[in-house]
Amino acid sequence: MKKKDTRYPDGYNFENVPIAAGLDENIRNIKNILGNTSDLLISPITICGTKAAVICFEGMVSGLSTAHMVINPLMNISIDNCTGKKLFSHIRDNMILSVDTAVSEEYGDIIRRLMSGFAVIFVDGEGKAICCGIQGYDKRGVDEPSSEGNIRGSHEGFVETVRTNMSLVRRRMKTPLLRFELFPVSPRSNTDVIVCYMADRVPPALVKSIKKKLRDLKLETILGSGYIEPFLDSGRPSVFSGLTITERPDVMCAKLLEGRVGVMIEGTPFAIVIPAMFTEHFQTLDDYNFRPFYAVFLRYIRYIAFFLAVFFPGIYVAAALFHPEMFNSRLLLNLAAAQEAAPLNLMWEALITLIFYEIIREAGVRLPQSVGGAVSIVGGLIIGDAAVSAGIISNPMLLVCAISVTASFVIPSLDQQVTLFRLAAVVIGGLSGLFGIALLSALMLANICAAENYGLPVMAPISPFSPKAMGDVAVRLGFRRLGKRGFTIEQLNGADMEAAAENELEKDGEVTDK
Repeated sequence: MKKKDTRYPDGYNFENVPIAAGLDENIRNIKNILGNTSDLLISPITICGTKAAVICFEGMVSGLSTAHMVINPLMNISIDNCTGKKLFSHIRDNMILSVDTAVSEEYGDIIRRLMSGFAVIFVDGEGKAICCGIQGYDKRGVDEPSSEGNIRGSHEGFVETVRTNMSLVRRRMKTPLLRFELFPVSPRSNTDVIVCYMADRVPPALVKSIKKKLRDLKLETILGSGYIEPFLDSGRPSVFSGLTITERPDVMCAKLLEGRVGVMIEGTPFAIVIPAMFTEHFQTLDDYNFRPFYAVFLRYIRYIAFFLAVFFPGIYVAAALFHPEMFNSRLLLNLAAAQEAAPLNLMWEALITLIFYEIIREAGVRLPQSVGGAVSIVGGLIIGDAAVSAGIISNPMLLVCAISVTASFVIPSLDQQVTLFRLAAVVIGGLSGLFGIALLSALMLANICAAENYGLPVMAPISPFSPKAMGDVAVRLGFRRLGKRGFTIEQLNGADMEAAAENELEKDGEVTDK
């Protein structure tokens, strides 16, 4: 074990070092690699006169399962003229200590499995180890998603344990074409990442490109989906991402059937779907549980809400400052009377109100739940009413900002983009009127249309236009018509994910199978 490597604090790389034959040497090496950490449990045992040891991490395995499934069966082994090789072969070939069992020959694999809740069995005289999956660490139970509520759909959401998330998807997709590929990412944390896809719906080059990007990550640790999102977006930089996030296994299944690739990460309940389209932000699972006419109504409510969330404060500021003729005489007099007492310009009023809202929201999110509600009441009612009474902010401006903020709640997945463009609309509207708002609209539209990820335009199927796919964008057709289509995103006009993925691999010097 004398391979110098500056990535490790002790200066040595144990990743590809083979396991020693001697039990004492193996235990000593494991202790050296882990630095005599206090949660490492080593249980030496003697089986038929041959020394062995069971090693695991405290809190990562079930103590009861370890005793009943591993240690007790090992103590009851009876072998004549027992040697280390005979004992190891007997345990490996004749005993089922766990459903998830593997044989490891390198210390790197041993360490990864120990930290994933495996118990490792070493036998003196054999340069291999048997790893038994008897995970028993604490985890959160399957609960309702926190960010994607629904009325008539499933109330199960992803959790922090990636293997549980695998089972949630598998229960809904009982097909042999569903693939899960699990591998560790990041040399420091060895975080388990799963790439899932339908083998008959996704180009192999796309899967290969995504897996290569994940394996080549130069991150010391991955603590959330946001850590790896920038590395999985192959398009040019854009405010609107070519990825989407979901906390729902049923939504993940729907995306997989459309030819997407899902990425699930250990430690976070938010899975990444690659690639994604802008129009999907306005679709919910309830759209497909309600009658089509009502689903269409709700969908256009979301379109209107997006417009109000982004442009309503900016349009009000622009119209009041540069185009007062747009208001009728009575409304104009009311607005003038309300604004007469306010000491600030309309643009600054809107900016102060919106920024103050962002402060209240951030405080409500970061504080404990028992206090977060009180912050909203104090900030939204008491301080807002006091600001109007003091003449700092006018009533019409407070109403306009409240409508815009409430509309943004309808499309939470676009909250970051809405916040940015809403503030920009207020500034541009206050400086150049409706002409500036029109220019900002064109800029935002150009930004969306220019974005793409792995050959799929983010604005598809609107640009490039795909008439067949508009049946689930402009309206929501019934399942009798939707079910006959067998739609995959590769069929959209302008989509060429296989060629884009192959180009990504060629840039990295990878050979593609054609």
